[in-house]
Amino acid sequence: MNYTNTVRLFQEQKVRTHWDEEQEKWYFSIQDVVEILTDTTNAKDYIKKMKKRDAELEFKWGTICPLVKMPTKDGKMRKIQASDTEGLFRIIQSIPSKKAEPFKQWLAKVGADRVDEIEDPELGFDRAMQTYLSKGYSKQWINQRLKSIEVRKELTDQWQERGMKKGLEYAILTNEITKSWADKDIKTYKKLKGLKKENLRDNMTNLELVLNMLAEASTTEISKEKKPQGLEENKDIARKGGNAARKARLEIEKQTGKSIVSDKNAENLPYLLDDEK
Repeated sequence: MNYTNTVRLFQEQKVRTHWDEEQEKWYFSIQDVVEILTDTTNAKDYIKKMKKRDAELEFKWGTICPLVKMPTKDGKMRKIQASDTEGLFRIIQSIPSKKAEPFKQWLAKVGADRVDEIEDPELGFDRAMQTYLSKGYSKQWINQRLKSIEVRKELTDQWQERGMKKGLEYAILTNEITKSWADKDIKTYKKLKGLKKENLRDNMTNLELVLNMLAEASTTEISKEKKPQGLEENKDIARKGGNAARKARLEIEKQTGKSIVSDKNAENLPYLLDDEK
């Protein structure tokens, strides 16, 4: 918890935040956000009036805005109303303020882009390419990353065919694959790289990405042959797919004398440098 955390969403103005380790998501102080977007001197009163204007928001308020312990201005830890990113955007939609308009326009644009990508999936890859380029990733790494997305899609299609549910079951199976090839579960792997909400694959080296792809592709092929039923059988297949990549990892490490599982992340990896440079 850090009272001085500056959320990029709000430029230089500061919002109290809390990182939930279990849910792996950020929570933001609603009071701070309302004060920034409205210039009100009484955020609590503004929130009360806002909920009266928006009956649906008021109905869902307890779910959208749980009480989360954060530091107050007097330095004490108290439970205050907070929301994750999705809930925060829902609240911003109910704020009739010029300062909130850029966020509303951005949300509308994101929604339109998403509809376009559903109609033409290739647009999603093009958009991803431009996004990674703008962040400084090399074309070599980006091509590898886009291939990993394709491999991942084939795997999740197979899980769907096997009756696995998106969300928790996909996460459990992904964790089994990662543990098997990297000898670290996802939470430990992300901690090694100093990550929180960031995508683990976006912070992998080329070789880490290749081995992760091998693990997922192997899991897909084994699943097609074995046709597992239920979560436990699918977990067993996930471990077998991961072990195939683990053998490759150990052999490479034996030949090079270096560990492939790295603590490097997107802030310090050499692939972030422009290819030509």
